Amino acid sequence: MIVFDLKCAHGHVFEAWFASGSSFEDQQKRGLLVCALCGTSAVEKAPMAANIPAKSSQRSAAAPVANDQVASGPEPSIAEMKAFVEKLATAQKEILKDSAWVGRDFDRQARAMDAGEIDHARIHGEVSPQEAKALAEDGVKVMPLPLPVIPPEKRN
Repeated sequence: MIVFDLKCAHGHVFEAWFASGSSFEDQQKRGLLVCALCGTSAVEKAPMAANIPAKSSQRSAAAPVANDQVASGPEPSIAEMKAFVEKLATAQKEILKDSAWVGRDFDRQARAMDAGEIDHARIHGEVSPQEAKALAEDGVKVMPLPLPVIPPEKRN
């Protein structure tokens, strides 16, 4: 797995995880990358600073180990956070509108599509963290959803 900082055409910067650099490029070409803040698919890699920690013997007691580049400026209000989550939910709904829920059969179907055993289709379902890691390591092109999905049989 690899993490990239991404930046949309409107200047929003966010982080995303990919199986590999080529996985990012493939998703970008297919228009699957969407800014969670504004919904644009004009997304590029943002410049990233290397995070190289000092040797443990060279760290000062006052030096923070965590990455302090995460937030700058005022914290968002509750209304802004709610609006962000609503935009994220809307973007996910759009991604899933032509996708079929396959539940725990996701791993098998994704692998069968990757192998050319069944026709490619948009699907979503459930996998364990270990299964997700194995899919990524095997080069099967999948992506995690930003928000949980309620299985159809569990909806009211």
